[in-house]
Amino acid sequence: MQVFDRSSVESAIRDGQMEFSECDFTDVDLSGLDASDVHFSNCSMTGADLRSAILCNGVWVGCKGERTSLLAADCSDTKFSRCNFANTNWRGARLSSASFEDCKLTGANFSEARMLGVKFEHCLLVSAVLRGLSFRKQKLNGLDFSGADLAGADFRDSVLLDCRLRGASLRGAMLQHADLRGCDIGNFTLSDAQILRGAIISSTQATELLRSLDIQVA
Repeated sequence: MQVFDRSSVESAIRDGQMEFSECDFTDVDLSGLDASDVHFSNCSMTGADLRSAILCNGVWVGCKGERTSLLAADCSDTKFSRCNFANTNWRGARLSSASFEDCKLTGANFSEARMLGVKFEHCLLVSAVLRGLSFRKQKLNGLDFSGADLAGADFRDSVLLDCRLRGASLRGAMLQHADLRGCDIGNFTLSDAQILRGAIISSTQATELLRSLDIQVA
């Protein structure tokens, strides 16, 4: 694996290199780097500093980026596939029309990120911070939100298939007409059950919900 520091990355991009494959950027300060339209394949970004970097229109495949800082980075229209971004910081990042597929985003912080049109599919979002994110009218497939902070998130008119909401914080979330029949909603308390107002759940889920509230249906 070829090891890069900041100067060698900048030099390569200036020379027209638009693809980096199996490269090592571990713990490198790449803050403010202009890497728009660049493709990264099977690279290590673990602990790298990409604050305010310009990464729009890029493609990232099979990259490892645990603990990477993408604070205020511009990732608009960027495609992330099969990447590990556990415990990453995306606070204030631009993620408009970005897509994440088969990615590990456990513990990722998306606070204040601009995420209009962002897409997630088959991703681990366990304990991620996704406050206020809009999933309205989206078809969500294979997303694990277990323990995630989804306070104020908008799920109105969305369909959740093979998803998990067990243990997620849904304080103030909007679930009107959200189809949760293909979702593991976990065990709700009486106060939590109010969150589901207007949502669509299955008869099995309704029975389990009543059972968790110690209500028997004769």
